[in-house]
Amino acid sequence: MPLVPRKVLRKDPRNTPPGGPVGAVRARWLRATCLAAAALMVTGAAPAAPASAVGTGSARPGHCAGMNAITVPGAEHQEAACLDELTTAGTVASGHTDEADWAGLTPKDLATPSGVPGIQIDGYFPDSSTTNTSHGWNHDSQFVIRLPDRWNGGLVIAGSPGVRKQYANDRAFGDWVLARGYAFAATDKGNTGAAFHRDGSAPGDALAEWNRRVTQLTRAAREVADQRYRRPVTRTLAMGMSNGGYLVRWQLENHPELYDGGVDWEGTLWRKKDPNPLTFLPPTLRAYPAYAAGGPGAGAAHRQIVKAGFPAGSEFLWPYHYQYYWDLTQRIYREELDPGYDGTAEAGTPFCAPGTPACDADYDYGSRPAAVRDAVGKIALTGRIGKPLISFHGTLDVLLPISKTSDTYARMVRQEGRGALHRYYRVEGGTHVDSLFDTFPDRLRPLVPCHRSAVTALERWLDDDRRPPPSRTVPLPDGADPATLLTRCPLRG
Repeated sequence: MPLVPRKVLRKDPRNTPPGGPVGAVRARWLRATCLAAAALMVTGAAPAAPASAVGTGSARPGHCAGMNAITVPGAEHQEAACLDELTTAGTVASGHTDEADWAGLTPKDLATPSGVPGIQIDGYFPDSSTTNTSHGWNHDSQFVIRLPDRWNGGLVIAGSPGVRKQYANDRAFGDWVLARGYAFAATDKGNTGAAFHRDGSAPGDALAEWNRRVTQLTRAAREVADQRYRRPVTRTLAMGMSNGGYLVRWQLENHPELYDGGVDWEGTLWRKKDPNPLTFLPPTLRAYPAYAAGGPGAGAAHRQIVKAGFPAGSEFLWPYHYQYYWDLTQRIYREELDPGYDGTAEAGTPFCAPGTPACDADYDYGSRPAAVRDAVGKIALTGRIGKPLISFHGTLDVLLPISKTSDTYARMVRQEGRGALHRYYRVEGGTHVDSLFDTFPDRLRPLVPCHRSAVTALERWLDDDRRPPPSRTVPLPDGADPATLLTRCPLRG
């Protein structure tokens, strides 16, 4: 099928509200030991049923009070349902989540909280792109808002990791914050899937929309909570992993007035200069085939991969990431920010050999036109956070290497004089997606419990001004029981 020119597919910016890194995965990915993860969107599960197709919950006193009077400000469409269970303990069966959105992000033995009745609102904001097929709507800028009957006054806002949809955070932390009494709202960010780069009218627009959609949902969800509970939100927290962590950083830099704090789980680092994903992925793609082939060139290739940011000791993760992450991530994000590199082709040639025309393994960000850096500038981070932020990142992340991403962002925060607002924890043995813990329980640790420790530390920071432990490396205990690692990640030494 001929490819449609980029400018034809780009969204009319007039349909995008003002405001103020990783897709449909090939079927063979589903046969991998660990399905897919935060950088990619998994397909294969049936889409969630429309909210209106599911029966309502029981009529206990106060249960779902005022549901029919709630209006999501700015929404083009919304559907409310009264549920006896808002966590995935109930929403999987009721059709109010989509397992494909969060497949591969968490360990298989992660416990699922339950006992959270309340209201779920699904809907979408005005938008002209159609990558999100949830509910059969074929409409982007979809959101989900969950309002528990027993509310603690807080609201958690999340953007999806990778290029997944609005339910992607449900298992990783949505269930847990609901069980703690928070209202929870999440967005698909305005475009989804491996062809997200077709959205927008110019390079960088599709990614910039992600930030606007999180801001839009935050404002709307705060008003929704006020309508439901008849009192204003007392605390708004931004949370997210991978691209979702990037969104947390951007919101606290650009709209600190909307939030009380945030938790950043291995956020993507976008900035106009090195490092960013377009600087560390190409040399890795160039070197890996020689490393994998062995022979006299393997040692030099290994050194190049380590220099790119992927640490010695993470080699057992490289084959999987080369096959499923590095190549696709480089091509689709490069297409979004630098579509002219491969001419009329769309997102380059998968697994091309270095030296072939327009091969992404040969991509050199530093030599590209200034317009490319201008496109990155639309989404660039500065480090100028305006509210407390807790960041954590696994030392064995083999998609977003810690030395090139979160280490750099922590320095940026300090250089901007905002270090007092930031805590940063390097977690030994953590990798980009927790499902890989199931395959390598003797070499990795899951990051879910680190997120929970970070949230509780942030709550104490905001409640009582009890400062979290100083930024540090959280060691991986020798011979730790995998069951213990599923529940513990102490941030203190």
